[in-house]
Amino acid sequence: MPHRLFVAIRPPEPIRDRLVDTMEGIDNARWQSDEQLHVTLRFIGEVERPQADDLALALARIDAAAFALEIAGVGAFQRSRHLRSRAHAVWAALKPSDALEGLRLKVEQACESAGLARETRRFVPHVTLARIDRSTGPLGTWLMHWGTLAAEPWVVREFVLYESHLGRTGAHYEPVATYPLA
Repeated sequence: MPHRLFVAIRPPEPIRDRLVDTMEGIDNARWQSDEQLHVTLRFIGEVERPQADDLALALARIDAAAFALEIAGVGAFQRSRHLRSRAHAVWAALKPSDALEGLRLKVEQACESAGLARETRRFVPHVTLARIDRSTGPLGTWLMHWGTLAAEPWVVREFVLYESHLGRTGAHYEPVATYPLA
């Protein structure tokens, strides 16, 4: 049975509380729960147990130092279909960070060493706040209101390999392994 995996950073509770404070003002948005708030370093997708084990071992070999991250604004991801662009998620942005990019590259190398194909999508550091679709109300007022969203910087001391379980009420994320940063 395949395992649906991703590698992420979990913000601490005060940061998650600040993010939860933004979660209103868009009709029919599917807001994330506190449990779902994370910064994805690499979405893996479905893999069988042997490859999942190889990945867990490769991630354990990553040597990286703890570093600070900071929320800096909000945005929306657009999905284009036949010249019509529509948003599919709103998110909190992170300030650019060389240390975050360095960790992401090490995670990517660990994925490749475990036999996974290289990620081709551009990395946009963010925390997804809500999923949206055609039934969702306008985003403009929310984006303007929260455009300068900020929170105190926090120190990232670990990253996590998660398994995602999809269900009727959305995804449930289960930590599989936690990897400390030096």
